[in-house]
Amino acid sequence: MTELGQARKLRNYIAGEFKDAADGRTTEIINPATGEVYATAPLSGQADVDAAMEAAAAAFPAWRDTTPAERQRALLKIADAFEERAEELIAAESENTGKPLGLTRSEEIPPMVDQIRFFAGAARMLEGRSAGEYMEGLTSFVRREPIGVCAQVAPWNYPMMMGVWKFAPALAAGNTVVLKPSDTTPASTVLMAEIIGSIVPKGVFNVICGDRDTGRAMVEHPTPAMASITGSVRAGMQVAESAAKDLKRVHLELGGKAPVLVFQDADIAAAAAGISEAGFFNAGQDCTAATRVLVHESVHDDFVTALAKAAADTKTGQPDDEDVLYGPLNNADQLAKVSGFIDRLPAHAKVEAGGHRVGDKGYFYAPTVVSGLKQDDEIIQNEVFGPVITVQFFTDEDQALAYANGVEYALASSVWTKDHGRAMRLSRHLDFGCVWINTHIPLVAEMPHGGFKKSGYGKDLSAYGFDDYTRVKHVMTSLES
Repeated sequence: MTELGQARKLRNYIAGEFKDAADGRTTEIINPATGEVYATAPLSGQADVDAAMEAAAAAFPAWRDTTPAERQRALLKIADAFEERAEELIAAESENTGKPLGLTRSEEIPPMVDQIRFFAGAARMLEGRSAGEYMEGLTSFVRREPIGVCAQVAPWNYPMMMGVWKFAPALAAGNTVVLKPSDTTPASTVLMAEIIGSIVPKGVFNVICGDRDTGRAMVEHPTPAMASITGSVRAGMQVAESAAKDLKRVHLELGGKAPVLVFQDADIAAAAAGISEAGFFNAGQDCTAATRVLVHESVHDDFVTALAKAAADTKTGQPDDEDVLYGPLNNADQLAKVSGFIDRLPAHAKVEAGGHRVGDKGYFYAPTVVSGLKQDDEIIQNEVFGPVITVQFFTDEDQALAYANGVEYALASSVWTKDHGRAMRLSRHLDFGCVWINTHIPLVAEMPHGGFKKSGYGKDLSAYGFDDYTRVKHVMTSLES
């Protein structure tokens, strides 16, 4: 890998070495803030997947047999190295995604480092339940063990952070990893490979670049015991189908369409401010983004006015602009997708703010608010994954709950009210993996992240996420021998 900031050639990282694709194929990588090519990356094929899987399989027995303390020390060194090389990671991620440099520095590096350190601690909690005699003359106990080689596919909205969510629990539990970044955002992952590879034995952590065919070859490969993907519902279904052929374990974190329930007793100004930030952050390219607001009819108009003003006050722009909340959409296809949702709005919808591309360089889209929508409208039922917040009104709590649960996604939600009983009732009945109350989008390493329904299954972060990368073995021994 050459120095950051130069036009450069990215390479796969396999068995401790940087390598080109076996057949020499490459793909161009575009900076979404400029629309210009800044690097090339391998377009990995079957031979590259085979080599990475062979390296991970060869490294697994020794890594599995390291003590939890040894794995903890390795992860703590990785966290320290990420902090020391933070500016390089920030620069790579900004080229990947066009994200503001300042926000990447403040909002991504600290939680990433914290999450790695959390899983470093979890490495020393790899234990089963206490032993006991459940049949006369016999003692049983449980071993918790690593699964084996893990095939992991990360998305383009948070290339670095989602990479951490995947490799940290896997390595902590004693697994080895083959990680594929998105085909549009490989730069920061290749840099992470350089850092991690200097700390763990060769073959423990491998990175291969490529497209969806590369990812498919990873999932279909006979070596991995587990496939983990963060991506679209379509991609998740394909992974689950492919993995079923040889009964691989599957971990899926897919799309979202988070409902945000605003009741008449909520602080409207505070709700509008919090929701606009949670909806527009990262250009709305977040599965948990506050995209679908349901507001009580009595405060609907006041809330829409406040939200539209918040949108008008929100800026998008180049990564070095310290005033912006978010950068561009990730790629030209995503810009076309978001624009298409607005172009196809039904006649009863009203664009209260935004609704257009910003500039003609890069893939920027204005912060957008749309009101007047109905439950069965396309933009309500489908994930936009852009800086677009929709608003509907409801008449009572039952209707709010029905609208909230009336989509195929079930990742995240929030309730804005001063009524504690109402908040508790709704937190019980909202069919989502996370329910925030009077806030939206904060995450901590100690708490699980993951959804239901078409948002997938399995958990990231927390002890639950760590458990997903282990298997349970019962051992029974006779007391008479």
